[in-house]
Amino acid sequence: MHFLRCFAALLLTFALSPSTIAQPSPELQRRITAAIKNAANQSNPDYTAFVNPFIGTDNFGDVCPGASIPFGMAKFSTDLTGYAPAGYITDPNEKIRGISPLHDSGTGSSLGTYGNFEIMPLLCPNGFNTCTTTLAARQRFRKPNTDDASPGYFSQTLDNNIKMEATATRRAGLERFTFPVGSKPYFVLDLANDLPNSFAGGTLDIDPGKGRITIGGLWGSSFGPGRFNYKAFACYDLLDGGKQKLSEYGVWTGDTVGLDAKGLGQTHLNLTLNLIGGVYQSGALFSYDINPPAQPNYIIRVGVSFRSIDQACANAETEVGSSSFEDIHEKAKALWQEKLSKVEIDIGNTPANVTEMLYSSLYRASLTPNNATGETQGLFESTSSFYFDSLYCSWDTYRTFYPLLALHSPVEFAQIVDSYIDGWRKNGWMPECRANNLPGWTQGGSSADNIVSHFAVNYHNEAESLGINLDDLYSALLADGELNPPEWNIQGRQVNVYKQYGYVPFAVLDVSSTGRQTREGSRTLEYAFEDFGIRQVAQLLGKTDDVAKYTNRSLFFRNVWDPTVVSDGFRGFSQKRYSNGTFAFNNPVDCSPNDRNSSRACSLQGTNVNGFYESSSWEYSWFAPHDTAHLIELMGGNDTFVKRLDHFFNADYYLAGNEPSFQTPIGYHYANHPAKSVDRVREVVFTNFDITPAGLPGNDDQAAMASLLSFHLLGLYPVPSTTQFLVLSPFTPQYTIHNSFLNVSTTVTALNYDAKSIQKTIPPGTAAYVQNITINGVPAPSRCHFDFYDVFRVGGDVVITLTADKAAADDCQGMLPESISTGGFATAR
Repeated sequence: MHFLRCFAALLLTFALSPSTIAQPSPELQRRITAAIKNAANQSNPDYTAFVNPFIGTDNFGDVCPGASIPFGMAKFSTDLTGYAPAGYITDPNEKIRGISPLHDSGTGSSLGTYGNFEIMPLLCPNGFNTCTTTLAARQRFRKPNTDDASPGYFSQTLDNNIKMEATATRRAGLERFTFPVGSKPYFVLDLANDLPNSFAGGTLDIDPGKGRITIGGLWGSSFGPGRFNYKAFACYDLLDGGKQKLSEYGVWTGDTVGLDAKGLGQTHLNLTLNLIGGVYQSGALFSYDINPPAQPNYIIRVGVSFRSIDQACANAETEVGSSSFEDIHEKAKALWQEKLSKVEIDIGNTPANVTEMLYSSLYRASLTPNNATGETQGLFESTSSFYFDSLYCSWDTYRTFYPLLALHSPVEFAQIVDSYIDGWRKNGWMPECRANNLPGWTQGGSSADNIVSHFAVNYHNEAESLGINLDDLYSALLADGELNPPEWNIQGRQVNVYKQYGYVPFAVLDVSSTGRQTREGSRTLEYAFEDFGIRQVAQLLGKTDDVAKYTNRSLFFRNVWDPTVVSDGFRGFSQKRYSNGTFAFNNPVDCSPNDRNSSRACSLQGTNVNGFYESSSWEYSWFAPHDTAHLIELMGGNDTFVKRLDHFFNADYYLAGNEPSFQTPIGYHYANHPAKSVDRVREVVFTNFDITPAGLPGNDDQAAMASLLSFHLLGLYPVPSTTQFLVLSPFTPQYTIHNSFLNVSTTVTALNYDAKSIQKTIPPGTAAYVQNITINGVPAPSRCHFDFYDVFRVGGDVVITLTADKAAADDCQGMLPESISTGGFATAR
């Protein structure tokens, strides 16, 4: 969740009913269903055919269904009116503004992000000067049930029967427009409008000889200080290699109070920010000679850059060149096939909805962050490192997104880690929520610590060959853990007072740094887990003194536990705390789904006195992934812990779409009740996820939800900053994870799998619970967890034998998942 996400999550019951939702073309689901059915008998299935890009485009999921390649900087999609941070939304009551090449997916900024350089096809029967160029005038409804998309492709038809299509490369793509036969095609291309209305000045030039329009300007961040601006550039080639001929061209300006001026034949706009305020719109307007009836299509090549106009044009020329729309689409599809085929399942014996959910989730889990390597600006302009942008946000993604990358894509994981470390080299601290090439707001602290530490503990042996210097990685961790930034709103942590008091105090005098004085409870909990990440790398590198130091600091989560607070009959909750040691009471129900005060501030607002970020104490009090054993003690022992965990779910305190709750459904493992975890995960999945546009529990959060669902379906959960996987019951009878870098494949087989168990409530007598686990023929030491080094690093075969005897399976029969307080994580692998 970000910004208004708590508000959105609390309003899920008010989401549009199915009868009011503009579904994508019914043909899309028929196509996916047929592909899954046919793949049961295929040895090399087309995994891209199983992907539904529209899952999460409703119900505040903020998913971009546009054309992209894996981690592509360019994402071509339409922009619609209303609340649409990713540009697209299903609501048929909203209108299309145009199609643009820059978007993010699954981000919760209430203002939206990118949407620069919108182009809108027009019908202007009475000529150039009558065209509807301003935003309000040009907007149109879509033609019902015509939206379509697949990996690398996007299509939408306006209610005037103009069809818009797009396909993409990393920094460029092709847009194809099909007009009604005999219609003269007009296009309005926008300079100033973007989704958050953040234009801060720019230029547009038309070169009629080349048939090229170039744009460059400044825009504001979608999730960071409004004082910062980023540069973006676009290059539109209009002639399709000479197959199309310009007819008219010129520029236009407009506003919302009557200005609607057009300059036929004019070729230049140079506009600064309108300092007095108001929306000052501008752009280009052009038309083509009518193509023959046999060829009513018009192709426009687009390149984008964050560096320069010349670079934008070069990107289009090198990545697209003279390739056809079909050629670029096939190349994009091939990249997605390579990515999706890293996870192979038994399609024929897996429920079709599980197959669709899994591959759609794996697809979204490779959409972002955006690979902007070679497109850097500001402090990073001359960097030789990889550069990834749109880190929305590290607090969201460290739990499941990066552990999923570690499972099958260590090369891309290493590239992103390189980008994080380079942030420390250039800024002094690793980025937390870099967006639009600008610093974004911090949420939990320096969550990058858990991302880079997860890489280090899993791939330290390969770090050098993956381009990662572990000494630099550790230095970046120490900077986050020890150095107080002058402003921790946008990077680092408020570590000075945290180290002094052993927690982040409420209402403390801090004379050396600035930041919003909120979230003291949740920041303490997150800081402690970030210290655990540093501890893990210190152990790996043999830094004995640092291991002791950061082990101790990782236990600071205990310092905000108030044993006197009682809620719903349960005693002991995390609370914020004054510097004199006394607790500042907040009702644990505040900011939960059961909070009756719908106006309470729960996010980054300065009036958030709750002490927790987008969460309640009922929710965050479960958060100590590295020491859940001690939480059990604090809560009164195993029996009370299990009763309290049951109550947490049954009383509706749980929020599936909120990251602090990701591991909570598997918390029963730590109390030696793994069968209860299996039941709870089934319930969580089928209560909150499905294959419709509303099939996510709110915001996808930069594919945090996609990666969480992927792990649930695979019957695993990763403990961040460790090599440990908690083991559940897979939703498919067999799957294979391919790690091409390690050159290993690992097949997990669910023996006695019964498809009848794949529902919200497992029917009695149905095999679904873990009876035993063998790893390459050897019994695992526990049926609750195993280690990356024993399984996915070496490859081979894992057999999870399932049983219908829930009582017999409700025991780890060996070591419980590790916790610091019980001697866990004692050695590095």
